[in-house]
Amino acid sequence: MHAEKPYSGRFRRPLFDRPAPLTRREVLSLTRERTQNPLTNMRELAWTSPGKLMIISLVLLISSVVVGWYSSDTLDDRTTTLENMIVQTEPLAEASQVLYSSLSIADAAANSAFISGGLEPPELRERYNDAVATAAHALIQSVSGAAMDNTEIRQDLTTLSAQIPVYTGLIESARINNRLGNPVGSAYLGEASNMMQEMILPAAERLYAERADAIGDSRTNFTNAPWGVYTALMLLLAAMIAAHLYVARRSRRRFNLGLLVGIGCVLIGLLWLLVGGLLSVNSTANAENRGAVPLRELTQARILTQQARSDETLSLVRRGDQQELESGYAKAVAQIDTVLTDYREDDRKDVAEDSVADAVDALALWRDAHAAILERTNAGDFNGATAIAVGDNPDGSAAAYSRLDTALVDGITDTRNTFRDDINTARVVIGYAGLGILLLGIAAGIAAFVGIFPRIREYR
Repeated sequence: MHAEKPYSGRFRRPLFDRPAPLTRREVLSLTRERTQNPLTNMRELAWTSPGKLMIISLVLLISSVVVGWYSSDTLDDRTTTLENMIVQTEPLAEASQVLYSSLSIADAAANSAFISGGLEPPELRERYNDAVATAAHALIQSVSGAAMDNTEIRQDLTTLSAQIPVYTGLIESARINNRLGNPVGSAYLGEASNMMQEMILPAAERLYAERADAIGDSRTNFTNAPWGVYTALMLLLAAMIAAHLYVARRSRRRFNLGLLVGIGCVLIGLLWLLVGGLLSVNSTANAENRGAVPLRELTQARILTQQARSDETLSLVRRGDQQELESGYAKAVAQIDTVLTDYREDDRKDVAEDSVADAVDALALWRDAHAAILERTNAGDFNGATAIAVGDNPDGSAAAYSRLDTALVDGITDTRNTFRDDINTARVVIGYAGLGILLLGIAAGIAAFVGIFPRIREYR
């Protein structure tokens, strides 16, 4: 028979299966180990009510500061870009436009002075000198603000800086020989015009196109609202409301003043952004529709006007190339007519309407005067054609061209001012939103922490 196992009771485990009791030293050792393990203590504290409240307060404080910083950084970037557009980008585009137009005006004036014969009229000489001086000043502006890391811009500026003095030198040679009656003067003028049309003006046009595209890229980024900032503030507001509901349920108090102040700060920041952001986006859209787009179209019309005038006057100098130059004139005038017609038919372009209407009338007069030039030229009356082209007749080509150019300049000025005013409005309405939302975010975080801290102390 087997010996029976000893039991201390009917349903108790065998005495030799029970673990030996811990000694006092072992109990103290385990207690000390548990107390000295910070991770264990923090993990256990996190599951307690005061631990959860502490975590919530810290999360709200950090989140409020981060959201405020992100909002401030985003809005300040928009403000800085809009300010740079007014201070730097748009003036550079204007300088590039003036550079191109002035060079074209100088070329047309030089051609007109040459076909006048002998001593050119003082007004044509003055027009040429003013155009060259304006082009030189615009070139200096373009160089001073150019992004020299752009290879194409650097090459175009180098071409302009090197070739414009050569062009003016050729014009002076043509003028001197023309005064002396030497036929070689037309060769100098032809060489100068070829240089202007094939080298100088294409470089100036590329420079202007790059500047205009820079305005377009910066503006397009701001026709949409800053949705990232809206999302961040909405999430912070939801977190604040959720924390208030949790604390109210735990503390059995309906309201927590600190969290309510934090919620109010976030709401103020959100409303500030909503109003300022919508006004800014609306102003930016107006700057595009009523300023940038009409400005670009009228500038293109003026560029085409200078091209047409150069072809018209040069055809009287280089009679062997009349057919090609006449084709260029007709093409440019047709494009000007299309631009002006589309402008008047677009209801959104309500700026510079009077200037555009005057330009349309001037273009019609110019077409009639040019038809008279062709009629005289075909009849062999080159003196009569020259008188219509460069004379002071109010119905002549020179007067019509001058009126058209003046109307386009007035239109460009009006649309440019509209663009700058709208961009400046877009900048102002969000100018302080970034700093304001940052301060409100910090205040919301501190208020939430201060509001929750007394509830934590109640558990002591």
